[in-house]
Amino acid sequence: MIPEGITGEELDVEAREELRTLPKDLAALVARHLVAAGQLVEEDADLAYRHAKTARRLASRVGVVREACGLTAYHAGAWSEALSELRAARRLPGREDLYLSILADCERGLGRPERALDITRSKEAGSLPKEERIELQIVESGARRDLGQFDAAVVALQIPELKDRRLRPWSARLFYAYADALVAAGREEEAKDWFLRSAAADRDEETDATERYAELDGLEIIDTVDPETAEEAPEPGLASDLEPAEPEALEPEAAEPGPREPESPLTLSFQPPPDSLPDLEEPDPEETD
Repeated sequence: MIPEGITGEELDVEAREELRTLPKDLAALVARHLVAAGQLVEEDADLAYRHAKTARRLASRVGVVREACGLTAYHAGAWSEALSELRAARRLPGREDLYLSILADCERGLGRPERALDITRSKEAGSLPKEERIELQIVESGARRDLGQFDAAVVALQIPELKDRRLRPWSARLFYAYADALVAAGREEEAKDWFLRSAAADRDEETDATERYAELDGLEIIDTVDPETAEEAPEPGLASDLEPAEPEALEPEAAEPGPREPESPLTLSFQPPPDSLPDLEEPDPEETD
C-alpha cells in the first residue's frame, strides 16, 4: 500500500519527464511507487524495494524505474538483483558511467572480491568524477580486506584526499574506511584518531564512528536517562582530549592474514558527541574541484 499523502508530484522533474512515455494514469501510479520507495529506503529498505519492484512490473522499460529498483535492491542487500537492474540501467543513454562503485560493492556482497577489484581497475574507473573515484577506492580497500590483504587495504586509501583539512562530501566515509582498514591491519592506535576525524566530519550522522572509537578506547557510552520522564536524551560524549595527528602517508606493516566476512555497504546512524573532536574547515561554497 502506498503511504497516504504521496501524489507522485514529489518526484523530480527529470524523472517525471521519463514517465511521460506511459499512459497518464499509469505514469501517476508508477510515480507514487517511486516516491514511496525513495521515502522508505532509509527506514525500511525491504519495503522500499517492494515498491520499486511494483513500479518495475508496471514500467520495466523506463530508465528511472530500473535505477530505483537497482538502488533499493542494493540497500536491501539483494546484491544479485541490484547488479542486474543497475547493469540494465547503465545500458540506457546517459547512464553509461553511473553506479560503478555500487556494482563493485555488490560483487563483494556476493563474495566475489576479485570481480570487485576488476571493476576498480577498469578503464571506466579512471574517468569517474572525484567523489565516485573515492567511493570506488573505498570499495577496493574493502575487497582487499575480504581477500586477507590487510596492508594493501590500508595503502589503497592513502590518497591525497585523506590529507585534506577542508570538509568534503566524502570526508566522513573516507576517514571511516581508512580507520576500518587500520583496525583490520592491527593498527588500532592509529585507527582511533581516524574514527575521531570521521565523527567530526560526519554532519549527517551516516556512520558509527563515535561508537567504534569508544570501543577501541575502552569507553562505554551509558544512557542513564529514564526515557519515560526525559523529554530529550543527551548526546553521548567522549572522555578524551586527544589531539589527532596530522594525516601522513603510512608504510604498510606486516599483518597476519585471516578469514573475513564480506562487509555490507550500508552504514549505521549515530549521534556524534559535541566535544573532543578535531575541527575541520567548512567547504568554500565558491570552490570547485
